[in-house]
Formats: sequence, C-alpha cells, structure tokens
Amino acid sequence: MLRVIYITLMLALAALVRPAYALNATTVEKLAFGESDEQVAAVATLVAEGDEKALVLLQALADGELQSAGKRVLIVKGEEGYDAITGDKISPLPAEREDVAANNRLRRELGTALAALKLVSRDRAVRLAAAKELESGADDTMLPLVKQALAREADPVIKPMLEMIQATLELKGGTKDARIAAIRTLGLSNNPNTKSLLLPLLEKNKDGSYAESDEDIRIEAQKSLRAVEGRLAWGERAEQLFSGISLGSILLLAALGLAITYGLMGVINMAHGEMIMIGAYATYVVQNLFRAHAPGLFDWYLLCAVPVAFVASALVGIALERSVIRFLYGRPLETLLATWGISLFLIQTVRTLFGAQNVQVENPAFMSGGTEVLTGVVLPYSRIVIIFFAAVVLAAMWLLLTRTRLGLFMRGVTQNRPMASCIGVPTPRVDMLAFGLGSGIAGLAGCALSQIGNVGPDLGQSLIVDSFMVVVLGGVGQLAGTVYAALGLGFANKILEAWQGAVLAKIAVLIFIIFFIQKRPQGLFALKGRAVES
Repeated sequence: MLRVIYITLMLALAALVRPAYALNATTVEKLAFGESDEQVAAVATLVAEGDEKALVLLQALADGELQSAGKRVLIVKGEEGYDAITGDKISPLPAEREDVAANNRLRRELGTALAALKLVSRDRAVRLAAAKELESGADDTMLPLVKQALAREADPVIKPMLEMIQATLELKGGTKDARIAAIRTLGLSNNPNTKSLLLPLLEKNKDGSYAESDEDIRIEAQKSLRAVEGRLAWGERAEQLFSGISLGSILLLAALGLAITYGLMGVINMAHGEMIMIGAYATYVVQNLFRAHAPGLFDWYLLCAVPVAFVASALVGIALERSVIRFLYGRPLETLLATWGISLFLIQTVRTLFGAQNVQVENPAFMSGGTEVLTGVVLPYSRIVIIFFAAVVLAAMWLLLTRTRLGLFMRGVTQNRPMASCIGVPTPRVDMLAFGLGSGIAGLAGCALSQIGNVGPDLGQSLIVDSFMVVVLGGVGQLAGTVYAALGLGFANKILEAWQGAVLAKIAVLIFIIFFIQKRPQGLFALKGRAVES
C-alpha cells in the first residue's frame, strides 16, 4: 500500500510540473543495472515523470525486450533496436547483449506502474484500453491510482468507466458511506457484470442471516439491482427488436421476387431458392475477380456485385420461363414438379462448378464489426446495411410497379389477364419480364445473404418454405402484405426462439399460418380486381 501511495503522490506532482525533457539517463541506468531497491525507485521516478517514453521503457522491461550492451540500455524488438534513453534506432545491433532481468518484486511494481502510466497517458486510446482492462478486474491497491486518474479525466467515454471501476473497488472495502455511494453508482450501470457485484450483498447464509449485515446497504443494493435489471431488460428487448427487423428484411428480400411471380402468373416456382443461390455465387465470383485483379479496390466489390447478382439470376429466370414454364401455365402440379426438378439440376450444376463445400464471401471494411448501443448489445454493421438495402429494394419495386409502363402492365395482368390481353397488353412478354424481375430480386437476396453467412449449394433450400409462407400470409400479389408478413414472421420467430427455441418457434409459426389461412384464405391483404371479385 505504501508503494501505491508513493506512486500516487508522484503522479500528483507530475500533474503540476510535467517535464519537457527526455528520459533521465541516471534513472534508466538504475533500472537496468541497479539493485532491487534502486530498480523499484527508478520505476517510481519514471511514473512520476509521466512521459510516454517511460511507458514504452517499462513495457519493454515487462515484455522481456529490455537489454544492455556494455553501459548502453536498448529496447530490442525482433531484429530492430532502439536506445532506451534517446529513442534513436541502433543499426546494426551489438553482437553481445544481455537481458535485463526482473524479479517478482520488480514485476509487481511494473504492473502497478504500467497501469498508472496508461491511465494518465496523454493518448486517449491508451487510457481507454487501460480502463477497459481494469473493468475486467482491478486490484484493490489500484484504488488510489484510479481516483487520481479520475480527477484528471475529462473524456466523456473514459470518465464513466473509471467511475464504475472506482465504485467496484470501494464496494469491497470502503466505509459505509463510500459503499452506499458505490452501490448507487453501480445502479447507473448497463453492464450485466454489475449484477454479480450486487447479488452477494443480498444473499443469505445457511443459518438464514444475510451475508451483508448492514440493512441500509442491503436496501440500496436492492434498489440498484432493480434499476440494473430494468435497463438490461430494455437492452434485451432492443436486441430482439433489431434481430426481428434483420430477419424480416432477409425474408422480405427472399419473398419479394416470389410475390411478383406467384402473384402475377400463379406459378409455384420451387426453383426460387436457387435464384437466391445464384445471386450469392455471383457475389462470390465478383469478390474473387476483385481480389485477383483489383485488390486495392476490394472494399468496393459489393457495389459491382449487386447488379451482377441481379442480372445473373434474372437471365436464369428468363431462360427458365421461356424454355419450361410458359408451356405449363394453368397446370400448377406440373409446374411445381418441373421447377423442383430444375432446382435439383441447378444445385448439381453449382456443385460441379464450385464444389460441394461452402465458400466464404468476405465483408467489405465498412460492413465489418458493429456498434455497441448498450453493454452486451452489439448491432453488426453487416445486418444494418442489409436492412437499409432491403428498404431501398422495396422502394425501387414500389416505384417500378406504380410509376412505370411495365408496372402498369404487370398490375393489369395480375388483376385481369384476359381483359389486359384484349386491350393490347403483350402478356407473354410481361410474363417473361416479370419472371426475370422476380428472379433478379432473388439474386439480390442472395447477394445480401452472402454477407452474413457462408455460401453453399443448398443456400436457397432453407428459404423457399419461409418465402412461400410470407407470400401466402401477406396476400398473393400484394407488396404491402409481403412487407407486413415478412416483418411479422421475423419478429414472431425471434420472440418465440428466445422463449422455446428455434425448432418449436418454426412449428408454432407454421401452425399459426395454417389456422390463419383457414380463416382468411386471401391473406392479410386481398387482391382487388374484376377477375378476382367474380
């Protein structure tokens, strides 16, 4: 404890008078060549100086990178060496060098000194890293140093972290007033680990007595625990909300194209999942081309992959419609069997070209990582981008259906195909373009899915059933119904998963849809038109 008080006093002195010179040669020599007491004193002096070079020097000693060559003290990192006093690079390194040894006593001093230097460093990143390290477990002897650093800290991110560390340490061994203040501070925390600090204060011994004898402390601990649990509950709700929107956006992308083809032509396309797979593999191919021919532009490959995935899936869809499906209109069973056989053919073709194993599609730099909105609640950038991407695709589809000639034709054919044909609408061409459009949107879904998981030949198989459920629940041919159904199923799945697990959640959703369709066969939104109303 005396060494901590000594270091704290030296830090206070350094805060008032910060030296403008480099490391003192005598201090460095005592650290390298002195006796144990001299080395400890040298460590305290370096801490008092508060110089960034002192942090580098002590870290090198702790890492075993401090060496001596005659009377010179060197910091050696691999094949490079630097003068410990001046920081000048030394080349070549002296052939004869000796490691500066640190005994157990000196290592204990180094741990305290490094923590102290990092907490009062002028580099914000260093202070932040030190505070995060102490959050996971700080020694009781660090309390004076934490208080000293807290008195000097003004950063709005680091200061609350130091306050929580101080409260954690004071909770263990402070006075009654200090412990109550610490409990109230912990009550403001969003960290789940705070519960493990407060719960022991409310536990009972085997004889029925409380482990914490002071009733005032127990009352404050109970209040703070309820406050922490309330905030954590909101964090869990926020995470479920985001997960539901994320899953709903993926289902929306997967089902949007199917809503067009199934709604317009009544075609049960069992190969729709393979259109998603083709879009994912198109993204994989574009990624490899950028990595091989334009590595410096790799982070932008996704901008090129989006149109490529759309075009690749759209062309396959058009070829499928022109070669098979146009001969099977009005024969749903034959169409279902034919498209199922085509799906197997496409899966085997991909296995032949790319192999049966899954392939990895890397995220661009701007989609890597995530943002922590609450402690333990991290929103991945990849899923945030996919949510916005789904919104853009949905907006583009709405504009196409309501503001373009092709959209007018598609809506006319959907509502009354014979009448549309009688007034000159080229229904075969509209069918072809609509099927290509639906397949292209499925390709966009594959491009998005490639950013959150591996890409394999069976990628689309896991989504085809969910896509049909979205379309049937929302209402055939209804864009708004598809949106509501996708988001609704996304939320329902995530809520039920947290309650009963993924398998039972799927079963519960399927049972709900079966009963819903029994009561309302047209789905959430009924399609309006003379052909339908008749």
